[in-house]
Amino acid sequence: MNELELKYGCNPNQKPARIFMRDGGELPVTVLNGRPGYINFLDALNAWQLVKEMKEALGLPAASSFKHVSPTSAAVGLPLSPTLKKAYFVDDVLELDASPLACAYARARGTDRLCSFGDWAALSDVCDVTTARLIEREVSDGVIAPGYEPEALEILKGKRGGKYCVVQIDPDYVPAPQETKDVFGVTFQQGRNECKIGMSMLENIVTANRDLPDSAKQDLIVALITLKYTQSNSVCYAVDGQAIGVGAGQQSRIHCTRLAGSKADTWHLRQHPKVLALPFLPMLRRPERDNAIDSYINGNEENVCENGHWEKYFIRKPDILTPQEARAWLDRLKAVALASDAFFPFADNIERARRSGVRYVAEPGGSIRDEDVIAKCNDYDMVMAFTGARLFHH
Repeated sequence: MNELELKYGCNPNQKPARIFMRDGGELPVTVLNGRPGYINFLDALNAWQLVKEMKEALGLPAASSFKHVSPTSAAVGLPLSPTLKKAYFVDDVLELDASPLACAYARARGTDRLCSFGDWAALSDVCDVTTARLIEREVSDGVIAPGYEPEALEILKGKRGGKYCVVQIDPDYVPAPQETKDVFGVTFQQGRNECKIGMSMLENIVTANRDLPDSAKQDLIVALITLKYTQSNSVCYAVDGQAIGVGAGQQSRIHCTRLAGSKADTWHLRQHPKVLALPFLPMLRRPERDNAIDSYINGNEENVCENGHWEKYFIRKPDILTPQEARAWLDRLKAVALASDAFFPFADNIERARRSGVRYVAEPGGSIRDEDVIAKCNDYDMVMAFTGARLFHH
């Protein structure tokens, strides 16, 4: 099959819509369930490229959560701590079977739970039953993977009243070296971005501190590959094999850094003992818990905890997380990696990054103010590598 009709385009009024192969060849995807739309496939194909490349670069199963053609997070399949399992609402499932793929998915889906609401998931490996069970209970539009275990497929087919989108992709598919797109009736063409992201990109260390441990290299690779498939401008914070904050599509680099940093802070604060101990009503759904947690840790504690309002969420009125407690907890976050898809034009990005525990930085270099940025990294004893590769994506 070289053509697939879609429900509609970006919006319901944009019909007809389809995906097809210009050269008349076979589509590399098969829809196993549901009816994906235009944006679904944009997410699916970008997300698949990300997880495929991440597994090739790091040798670990990878997963990503995509929303509106940018990742909310991406991760490799490292074991989760008990704290992370609880913060991600997966402690019950992963206590029974913590497959590496399930761990990768739990990390990717759990990092930014507000942004990943209604996401598209991508898996680098054949979907196993444990991963399917995690996907089953999240609000999600669909998943793409190179294959599905029979029981896992049946679990996913039952999601959303049988309408959940399940797509299988040929893992050996190689696209043409030239890619095209149409905008306002004008056709654009360019060579595909075949930039290979690997450890060799981190060899040009430009700071006085040159101590870049293997764990930091892994996190910088996670961040760089995530950025390669994120709408630009973009900045990504990563730690422990997962992206913990993605700032996508901002016109100003500092706004990317602030946005991604605030997401990284929220990720860390979700692990605060007071947050983990919030006395939720037993029947409160996950999305409602996520919304309450976000309000609780982002300055709206009074809103969710005030008299007459907290009863919507909690068994009893919870203790307030004070700004001083939040700042003290954030100061414990160390050894975070930060990558940027283009150079940092000003040192204010480094100042903001430091507040979210950043110690390792990767960026292309090439700004007229590179020396200012390097000097600021040296002030904070950070390690920075110039990759020499810009990673804009549109």
